[in-house]
Amino acid sequence: MARTTIGIVLNGVTGRMGYRQHLVRSLLAIREQGGLPLRDGTRLWPEPLLVGRSETKLAEIAGRHGLTEWTTDLAAALARPDMQVYFDAQVTAQREKALRLAIEAGKHIYTEKPTAEDLASAVELARLADAAGIKHGVVQDKLFLPGLRKLDRLVKGGFFGRILSVRGEFGYWVFEGDWQPAQRPSWNYRAADGGGIVVDMFPHWHYVLEQIFGPVTAVTARTATHIPTRWDEAGQPYPATADDAAYGIFEIASPAGGIVAAINSSWTVRVYRDELVEFQVDGTEGSAVAGLRNCRIQHRSTTPKPVWNPDLPVTEDFRSQWQVVPDNEEYDNGFKAQWELFLRHVAQDEPYSWDLWAGARGVQLAELGLRSAREGRRIEIPELTVPGGPA
Repeated sequence: MARTTIGIVLNGVTGRMGYRQHLVRSLLAIREQGGLPLRDGTRLWPEPLLVGRSETKLAEIAGRHGLTEWTTDLAAALARPDMQVYFDAQVTAQREKALRLAIEAGKHIYTEKPTAEDLASAVELARLADAAGIKHGVVQDKLFLPGLRKLDRLVKGGFFGRILSVRGEFGYWVFEGDWQPAQRPSWNYRAADGGGIVVDMFPHWHYVLEQIFGPVTAVTARTATHIPTRWDEAGQPYPATADDAAYGIFEIASPAGGIVAAINSSWTVRVYRDELVEFQVDGTEGSAVAGLRNCRIQHRSTTPKPVWNPDLPVTEDFRSQWQVVPDNEEYDNGFKAQWELFLRHVAQDEPYSWDLWAGARGVQLAELGLRSAREGRRIEIPELTVPGGPA
């Protein structure tokens, strides 16, 4: 079978996300399956060029996977005509500059989020990409996870009736780094380095809410830095200047009436739920609880009638009263699934909606969430406009 190669500059591959999800579980997994099938019968073969700051780490990763292309010189990588796509998984503070260079070089853009540190920069990136005539996409991986795909199926199938509310719980305890190593890098807790849970997670919540339920029209948020001192990778204490918890209320427009979503995000919470993130959706006809992989439902016709009586012990097993939503299909890795859609978008112009404008709307929600927390008030979200219509 004929094979077409597509060169991909992969920047930030020495980081956990860039290496594990994007290189190993996405691009190398596509190669392991023989490439990506295209409409004309050929297979698209991703050829990654690894980019990072450490020659030692890049050489080790390349050697581990039989790759030969790596460099610490981003400009040289972008100058290569055999590289058609630029991907960015760097720390947020480094992303905008690199994306601008890639756009100037005429490369198609695929990037992690947030796309920039502020809304003005995120919008400018989207405008520049449109003006350059390149294709661009932003990672919105949670939409491709089994639990949320099942939830989306329930919404589209009308299971809920009129949706009333969404309640989300995300987070886990990130160790401070003194007596146990932290699970996240120290820059996550320094505002000057682009850290903070609002900047990290509100763009996720934006695309989940927007794509499954409807446009987010207002936000009310409260943030906190619950752990004021943490220890870095060298074991040295440092002041945590970024928020490590956020409590948000998001208003969602819906033809049947507004939906209220309340989502708690925290790196200072111990897990007492089935998955690290769960969303409960309640509607007039039924409810669902969806995590990353699983989804459970309770229909109106099978909803029990609890009676409040604090004087007696609870004898009902509430969890057993819910049904499990079946898979009904095989679910591939969510990052890989979106990579395949983006590569088909580049190779054969298939539709693709998760672009830099979608990324800008996520940055907008994070920026307004932080403003809401500072000012202690509800903030309406204005519609982003692009040449020719809304974003």
